[in-house]
Formats: sequence, C-alpha cells, structure tokens
Amino acid sequence: MRHSPFVPFLLLMVWALPVGLWGQVVPGDARMDVVLPLLEGRRVGVVCNHTAVLERANGSRIHLIDTLISSGVQVAAAFGPEHGFRGDLPDGQQTGDSTDPRTGIPVYSLYGTHKKPTAAQLEGLDGVVFDIQDVGVRCYTFLSTLMLVMEACAEQDLPLIVLDRPNPNGHVLGGPLLDTASVRSFVGFLPLPLAHGMTLGEIAEMANEEGWLGGGYSDRPNPALRSDLTVVPCTGWSRSDRWVPPVAPSPNLPTAAAVQLYPHLVLLEATVASVGRGTAEPFTLVGFPGMPRSVHRFTPTANAASQYPKHAGQSCTGFQLHRRLGAWQASGRDTELHLEVLRELMEAWGNTPAGDQSPFIDRPEFFDRLAGGPVLREALEAGVAPSELALQWAVQMQAFIEQRSPYLRYPTGP
Repeated sequence: MRHSPFVPFLLLMVWALPVGLWGQVVPGDARMDVVLPLLEGRRVGVVCNHTAVLERANGSRIHLIDTLISSGVQVAAAFGPEHGFRGDLPDGQQTGDSTDPRTGIPVYSLYGTHKKPTAAQLEGLDGVVFDIQDVGVRCYTFLSTLMLVMEACAEQDLPLIVLDRPNPNGHVLGGPLLDTASVRSFVGFLPLPLAHGMTLGEIAEMANEEGWLGGGYSDRPNPALRSDLTVVPCTGWSRSDRWVPPVAPSPNLPTAAAVQLYPHLVLLEATVASVGRGTAEPFTLVGFPGMPRSVHRFTPTANAASQYPKHAGQSCTGFQLHRRLGAWQASGRDTELHLEVLRELMEAWGNTPAGDQSPFIDRPEFFDRLAGGPVLREALEAGVAPSELALQWAVQMQAFIEQRSPYLRYPTGP
C-alpha cells in the first residue's frame, strides 16, 4: 500500500470503535461533493494536521491535501498547529516553517514565531480551509488556532471554510466559563465553559455572530470584525454519541479513554500531580511521588510525546482511571465534568511531608488560565467541594446553554 507523504505513521492508529459507528459518521472533509465546488478555481491554504485524513473504501487513508491536489484544487500553502503539521511533535514544542519535499508547498507553523497567519503568508490565496480534530475542551489549543485563523482571514477579506468534525466529548458540559476580562490566553480566550459540548464549526459560527473576533488572545475583541465563514457540517453524528475519532488527535491522547478523560484531568497540568505524560498511559492515570494509599506505580520518562514530563525519572504512586470512567458511563454521569479527581489528589498531597512545604497548585497563573479565572483555584484552596462549585456555576451554565442554542447544528439525542 502506498502511504501519503502527509500522513504520519506515529498517530495513524485504528482505535476500537463501536460497531457500525465509523460507517455512520461522515466528517466534513469526506463530503467532497460539497467541498470541491467551494474551492473550484481558487488558490487555497489548508490549516490541518495528521487528523485530516479520509478513509478509502479499502480501509487505507489519504490526507486531505493529497485528495484536494488529485482533485485539481490549487493548494498553495499549508499551516500546522501545535504538535506540527504531521502531529508528531511533543507537547509545547515550537516549530519553524518548512517546505513539503514532495509537492513544494510551503508549510507555515502556527505554533512557533506566529500563532496567527500573517498577511504575507496569506498573500496570493483566494481562501483558506480548516480541518483539525478537536476534543471539546476550551484549553485544547486547536480551538485557539481556529479563532486566530478566522481573525486573519477576516482582516485579509479571505473566505474561510471549516470542515466540521464530531466532538468526541460532545456529551460533556461543565466547568466555569472563562472570564475574558482577566485570563485571555492561547489556552483560552472565548467565554465558554471548560467542557463546552460544541464542535469547532459551531463555535466558529457562534464567535462570528457574537462579536468575539479581533484582538487575538491579548486584547479586547472587535465586534465589527466578521469572517466570511462557511461550515461544511459532518453528518450522522448526535451530541449524545460516544463517538471515537479514528485517528489520535494529539500525541498525549493516544487512546479513546485518554480523550474521554481529558476534560476531567486537564487542570492537573498546573499542579504537582502527573497525568501520565512520559508513560504509555497519558491522561488515564494520575499520581505523584509518595502519594499515600495508592496501588499503581509508574515512572515518567522522556519520550516522543513528552520531552520533559513532570517527575521525570521519579517513581510515582497513584491510580488508573479506566474503571472510574466505566462507572461514570454505566451510571450516565459521564455527561458531567468530574473535578473530584482534582480534589482527591489535592487532599492526598496535603497529607504528605511535601504538602507541608509547597502548594498542590504549584503554577497558579497557569491554573487560572486553564480554569478560566481565579475563582476555581481560590475555592479549592478554601476547601469548597466540587459539588458546591457546580451549583455556583449553574446560573452561568444555563445562560450559556441558551446563548449557544441558535448555533447548534447537530441533535442532542438519538
């Protein structure tokens, strides 16, 4: 079988999919009968990574860019987000621009010197296509990349076509809304809950209509700035589905369980706890050196997915979360955001000698950026239970549900 040069071998793994589910869901990029007429006669740039692949009838995969070129579309530039164009770079590693050796297409990095396409990079294009798998969490940086691409296209009067994909955590809704007045950053600058339950196409339309574009993540938005936006929706997906992406969305989310646990564990990134980076089980196990009453041992080690994992080379104790995830799913509680794991680890840290010397949330500014503001951190440090916090967020959440309602393209149930 001939492999496309755009498809990385590291992450093109076939996951265990629910029977029949892959055949029912058609991502926006697979709807070539809709996509190709939109691109006819245009020189386009493509913002994508390794997830932008189409499945052929024989089970092999071909990258979107190869598909477009073979269909006669003039692909003039490619843009890669965090983890790179091929999705094989470790977390947080910046990368520079390059040229694809086979096609000669310039590949511009959106996770290096620039996180937003420049006017020079967009010069000569007649439009931009965006095709990246998201996981439904506000601080997952592909959402920020989309917003900055929207801004750049709007500023250059370029049409933007978003090829929409299902949200594998579309059934999860919870957490605090981001306080845009205090913590706008690349890991969050839209007033969304931590787990928002929307697709990138839906958020793009919402941001466009609500006046959220402009200013990037460091300044106030410009309500007058609007993108010439077209969303090609996916088909066959419902928000209540427990859909699993056919390709791992990033190096440290290599399994379906990791994707599903990510919303519940991501805030631990700003604490002393490890989420398993540097192991074979990232985002499915948690712990720290000397964690009391723990049954699982692991030692984070630098690997291809994480060059500098927390507690590298140190023996950690903790616990795996597969059974807990299964219990949430069996009881129908996997639609909630479960911050009790964060609270459990925080209490365990407080019962160690190290906990007497240093705080559990050891990077408070980063925690606030991930959490959307200081309210959650301050409440946790004051001993407020996660269940009480959920009640405090209920009014905010109801307002958000009503605000997002006009932009939802997909059913919320079977």
